[in-house]
Amino acid sequence: MESLLIGSLHKPSFPVTAQISSLPIGSNSAAHGLKCKDFKNSEKLYAMPMRLQLKRQNLMQHNAGNTIITLNPKRGSNSKYIVNSASGQSIESEPPSKSTQRSVQNTFDAFYRFSRPHTVIGTALSIISVSLLAVEKLSDVSPLFFAGVLEAIVAALLMNIYIVGLNQLSDIEIDKVNKPYLPLASGEYSVTTGVMIVSSFAILSFLLGWLVGSWPLFCALFVSFVLGTAYSIDLPLLRWKRFAVVAAMCILAVRAVIVQIAFYLHVQMYVYGRPAVFAKPVVFATAFMSFFSVVIALFKDIPDIVGDKIYGIQSFTVRLGQEKVFWICISLLEMAYVVALFVGATSSCTWSKWTTVIGHTLLGLLLWNRAKSVDLTSKAAITSFYMFIWKLFYAEYLLIPLVR
Repeated sequence: MESLLIGSLHKPSFPVTAQISSLPIGSNSAAHGLKCKDFKNSEKLYAMPMRLQLKRQNLMQHNAGNTIITLNPKRGSNSKYIVNSASGQSIESEPPSKSTQRSVQNTFDAFYRFSRPHTVIGTALSIISVSLLAVEKLSDVSPLFFAGVLEAIVAALLMNIYIVGLNQLSDIEIDKVNKPYLPLASGEYSVTTGVMIVSSFAILSFLLGWLVGSWPLFCALFVSFVLGTAYSIDLPLLRWKRFAVVAAMCILAVRAVIVQIAFYLHVQMYVYGRPAVFAKPVVFATAFMSFFSVVIALFKDIPDIVGDKIYGIQSFTVRLGQEKVFWICISLLEMAYVVALFVGATSSCTWSKWTTVIGHTLLGLLLWNRAKSVDLTSKAAITSFYMFIWKLFYAEYLLIPLVR
């Protein structure tokens, strides 16, 4: 690494200008070509040997890309030089193995944030949960069942990443305000990289759905693709996220209807070869998740109010205000938990009755208690509560298979 050292040496009897083009670290170096001028005599060129011993302990002070180096050519000297580092990195380079490991970690971390992991977890849990609703007896839990569920999960997760990735591609400028940690907004991913990822994942999702040969699965992927594209992409008559009601309906259609019904039918009809029969647990799951999906659609915009206002996204939060939308969401969820209590109480199965009643009671109380302590003036607090709602979403999918 080339460095420019600028400084002054001790005790020269005449003005000296020295230019050192390169100075290896941890070794002795000679400064050649010192140009000196004696004002009484004619101009002469002197070669003045100078041993500069750089000690590692002197390479400690860094400031704004510069490195302050204390050079001790002889005892008692206290000269300082500034090294302008073009790379801004530590002078002592990392070992190749650590550099490679760090690069892999950074790549994984960027993709982890790009995939929006809370949605990935929600998709996987929802598919497992509704698939279990098709299980009628213990012998139904077979390798065929696990293979069918795995096919559905992989295909759905590929499509899920396409949808959230496309949304980020369409919202780069907005995310620079609302979510600057996302890879496209932060510049970790270029637009080209983002396009390549979402295109590849959409193609792989459809390819897997086609190879599996399950029409409920393929229909779920296709409808999710259409609604996810229309929700985000900025084309005439599209970008439905600009319209609060339409945006909420898109999320409700995918999270509440497509996931519950299509993936249930995938197991019921394709895996088990049975006729399409919608039992009580399937109807309950669809109705309950309709409430939950509306809440997610409304709540996700509460912490993003600043960027949405700037770029003209007319969400309910922009139109009604954060506090009003917050308590609308809490009210809808509490209503859903009350309905779930009545559904559980009418069950003819004792263990199902007590499990669903106690479970939904605890979740409803936990929601209310947490909601009362949220600081609505803090974006961090609102975002944390939004992640808490997703945890309630996960918990509900643990209770749904117990409804009988």
